[in-house]
Amino acid sequence: MKRSILGLVTATALVASSAAFAQTSTQITIGQPERTKIKEYVVKEKVKPVTIKEKVTVGATLPADVEIRTAPADWGASVSKYSYFYTDNHVVLVEPSSRKIVQIIE
Repeated sequence: MKRSILGLVTATALVASSAAFAQTSTQITIGQPERTKIKEYVVKEKVKPVTIKEKVTVGATLPADVEIRTAPADWGASVSKYSYFYTDNHVVLVEPSSRKIVQIIE
């Protein structure tokens, strides 16, 4: 009985830790047509680039002093739920609530 309870507790802990990891390592996939549309929007709208000292990598948390913009609805439902900023000729998509970087569009 004790072994089965211990096994159940261990299995539950493994599942919970896997779910937590999946939430923290979010990266989205964006096709080339969408990437082109996003880059064209940034150029057309003359989005001002942001200078950032930290290295911009997927999974990193964006500092609070970096201003992010709401992604337009015409970028598509899978992308428009994110915010973005423009830096070093890259559009960086950010999860607005956690400020985690989820995608860098070159």
